[in-house]
Amino acid sequence: MAKKEENPHAGAPRIQINPPVFFISSILALIFVFFAVIAPETAGALFGEIQAWVTHSAGWFYVLAVAGFLVFVVLLAVSDYGRIKLGPDHSLPDYSYTSWFAMLFSAGMGIGLMFFGVAEPVMHYVSPPVGEGETVAAAREAMKITFFHWGIHAWAIYAVVALSLAYFAFRHDLPLTIRSSLYPLIGERIHGPLGHAVDIFAVLGTIFGVATSLGFGVIQVNSGLNYLFGVPSTIGVQILLIAVITAIATLSVGLGLDAGIRRISELNMILAVILVSFVLVTGPTIFLLQTLVQNTGEYLSSLFRMTFNLYAYEPTTWIGGWTLFYWGWWIAWSPFVGMFIARVSRGRTIREFVIGVLMVPVGFTFMWMTFFGDTAIHMILMQGITELADAVAADTSVALFQFFEHLPFSGVMSLLATLLVITFFVTSSDSGSLVVDMLTSGGKEESPTWQRIFWAVVEGIVAAALLLAGGLGALQTATIASALPFTVIMVLMCWGMLRALRIEAFKRMSLREARVTPRGPHAAMNWQRRVRSMIYHPKRREVVRYIKEVVTPALTEVAEELRKQNLDARIGADDNDQVWVEVRHGEEIDFYYSVHPQPYEPPTFVMRDTKPERLEELKYYRAEVHLSEGGQDYDIMGWSKSDVINDVLDQYERHMHFLSSVR
Repeated sequence: MAKKEENPHAGAPRIQINPPVFFISSILALIFVFFAVIAPETAGALFGEIQAWVTHSAGWFYVLAVAGFLVFVVLLAVSDYGRIKLGPDHSLPDYSYTSWFAMLFSAGMGIGLMFFGVAEPVMHYVSPPVGEGETVAAAREAMKITFFHWGIHAWAIYAVVALSLAYFAFRHDLPLTIRSSLYPLIGERIHGPLGHAVDIFAVLGTIFGVATSLGFGVIQVNSGLNYLFGVPSTIGVQILLIAVITAIATLSVGLGLDAGIRRISELNMILAVILVSFVLVTGPTIFLLQTLVQNTGEYLSSLFRMTFNLYAYEPTTWIGGWTLFYWGWWIAWSPFVGMFIARVSRGRTIREFVIGVLMVPVGFTFMWMTFFGDTAIHMILMQGITELADAVAADTSVALFQFFEHLPFSGVMSLLATLLVITFFVTSSDSGSLVVDMLTSGGKEESPTWQRIFWAVVEGIVAAALLLAGGLGALQTATIASALPFTVIMVLMCWGMLRALRIEAFKRMSLREARVTPRGPHAAMNWQRRVRSMIYHPKRREVVRYIKEVVTPALTEVAEELRKQNLDARIGADDNDQVWVEVRHGEEIDFYYSVHPQPYEPPTFVMRDTKPERLEELKYYRAEVHLSEGGQDYDIMGWSKSDVINDVLDQYERHMHFLSSVR
């Protein structure tokens, strides 16, 4: 793999950017903002048409791709590749499990849980995609759908990007940018226009994905302040809130990853645990524990069916507003969350990474959705609090605060929830700006603070523009549309990582199993000859002569000695200059050892003339060992007769051990 360039300058430069990615991304984002601000009605209509087209024409691709991402990461974890570390073999994790899980959770879900924790289950319960609403069956289906949207598919999307980035950055020392994951496919062209285009798509997807979350967050903060203090719920107030909270986020950006993002992430986890514990204790506790178990079982049993359900036989716009929106949201977030997860996951094995990313945040998410969602459904279905359903239908952003009205300490809990939304807003903004800055600076982890502040401000401006251009509908459309090109890039990332892992597996196997020139007592005197034999590429006639003059006598001596031990050992040769020794064991498996002259093309650093007519002349040969299972991929050319004899006996001893094991 290519190595990332070191910064030759001492100290921190005032500007550290990759100009094509930085300027093109900035210009495109600003063009979008101007369009949404100057012509909000036209922008809103255009966004609606884009969403309709993507839902109708590309929905199948989203569904198939997301299913493939889940299968991909699970297979990596359970395969032998799972033992490979995201970093050098000697590396250790940078963060404890507690800090790691807290940062995973805060970056990955955050604001969405606060916005949809009550609203989504209630909305599915009242208006399911198929069937009658406000029934027991609708309640079960509502929680199953909610689990599906917030379950392992979302985290599999994040894991694909994070795994690829961490693997290539920390194990192969490539820049921590999306383009690096395509190195096995396009090689050094990642540093050219193709690589720039990949990173630009990632930047735009991240900006729109983060802006969507910021939009949801500020709408809910506005609703919370309206509920608590009577602050008006208007676009103007929401834009002001974006400005204020983005300003707070810049403080965290200035503090950096360890002092800023990590501390606020840990605060998020503490507040989230307090909220979810409060709902469990003050809500219908036994019912919630029962439904948590049942919801999980229903989700797992229906996972395959839900994964591929496109409602093709019962067309509905529901899938575009829900499932495809979520898949687009997670994909749009994946450059941001994936790079952030990669940044904090150095030193973990692939298996450890996948288990941690798929299981731990999902487990907490399922608890959150069950405790909030099923408590709300219990209120409506069993306690007759139908006004909660009406409030959710009227304005999803107030769902959480209307929900707390029916629990003790509603004012305190609403204030705590608003604070949690704000801290989630801050972590989303500063984490997003950190990631976008790394993408636009060519993977530099230590860039000037102003650059991260610049991107934090841009994300806030884009969120404000989306609110002006159509509110929630514009947020959803921007997410789904911006995710489409990046989905194609993610498919290529999977392909590239699989190719790289296969190459690494072959290398590890070669290092473990390859045979090298035996080292006898006079090896120190012959090291120059050993170097020459490593570099020299013999022709067929030389290998054939070696087989006749050294290998054949060695095998003959071995066969004679084995016959003295009453074993049926035989020597053979054929017209292709192969020679072998065979030891027959009656009803048991026979032993077979042969040496073949095997042709190869010379490596590129030797092969100067690559014309077809020269190809045959340029071939070189190896004296390769074959057993009954086939070629063993090692060359004995140049070994002494005693070395060859010892190799035959080593292989025969392994064969005898195998026979004793299966008797």
